[in-house]
Order: sequence, then structure tokens, then C-alpha cells
Amino acid sequence: MGLFGMTPKRIFQEPAEMYLIVGLGNPGLKYQNNRHNVGFMVLDEIARRQGAAFTRVESRALVTKTDYRGRRLVLAKPRTYMNLSGQAVGGLARFYKIPLERLLVVYDEVDLPFEAIRARREGGSAGHNGMKSIIEHLATQEFPRLRIGIDRPPGKMATPNYVLQDFSREQLQVLPSVLERAAEAALLFVTDGIEAAMNRFNQNEL
Repeated sequence: MGLFGMTPKRIFQEPAEMYLIVGLGNPGLKYQNNRHNVGFMVLDEIARRQGAAFTRVESRALVTKTDYRGRRLVLAKPRTYMNLSGQAVGGLARFYKIPLERLLVVYDEVDLPFEAIRARREGGSAGHNGMKSIIEHLATQEFPRLRIGIDRPPGKMATPNYVLQDFSREQLQVLPSVLERAAEAALLFVTDGIEAAMNRFNQNEL
């Protein structure tokens, strides 16, 4: 108790835990609606919900910062091309001193059907060039990620050509709900951890 029986207010507060959420894609208008850019789209949905805007450039990435339920979020979209994404992710993780368990990378996955989303604690790149670069720059594959299913290429179409195409007209009708669920999964990761995101969103794992 302080003077006159009043309890003094705390002068110092513990700093909020900081999380880094990175969406992968290629910069530039020609790529913005590509399947390969769905990671960017999820980050845009998170920023929209938070009333945030990507106005800063840090460590070769477009960045915005926001608070969510007592946590500090750094949202980032690398401005490198996909196969150099690790430059931005590694730089941001080091600058903000983000523990890898508080890093979430969001990206497209051809080995999942369209509309599916899957959270994972860790894992390899499965041939994804953005993830290859991040694993190389972090020198580990032990960090959480959120994969957004975009389906496999039809027929004999090469995967690089497929991922650099825009979503089909039919897919675009469903895409907003996919982005909403992915944003929910990312924010659940922030508040409750990767296990909670896996338990809620990894239904019918293929």
C-alpha cells in the first residue's frame, strides 16, 4: 500500500511478446493474383482485420506492425523474388530477435487440395523455392509454417507454370473464405501456439 492507503500503480510493464508472420510471394503487379502469391494474400487479410497497412520497408520486406491480444505482431511480405525469401526472413528474425517458435511462414502448397490449410511445427521445403531459401538462411527447418493448398497442376503442366498462373474463376469465388480461415489459423498460432492451430485446422490430413 502507498501513502493514504492507495496501491501504487506499476510503473514498468513487461514488454509484449513479439511474433513474426511472413507471407511468401513475388513482388510486382504481374504476380499479385498468382497462386504462388497466396501467402501475400493471407498477410493482406490479417492486416485488413487489424486495420494495418504495409507502408514500411525493412530488411528487403514490406512490413507493418500491430498488436493482437497482448502480443506484438510484425507482418512481412518479402520484396525479393520467391527464391530469395530467406534474405528477408533471416534479416527480420535477427533484427527483432524473434525466437523461431514465434515465427510463422505462410505459403502455397501444390501437394494439398485447393481450400485445404495445414499448420506444421517444422519440416522440409518439399521443393518450394521460398522455403528452401528460408531454411538455408535460418540454418534450420525447425520453425512453424502454414501451408495453403492450391492443388496440383492439371495434366502434364509444369509446376512452375501452374503456380505462376492466376487462380481460376471458380477458385476466386471460394478464395476469400480460404484467406479468412488462414488468417484465423495464423492468429490462433499467436495466441495459443502451433499445436492449437494444428488441432483446429488440420482436419482430414492428407
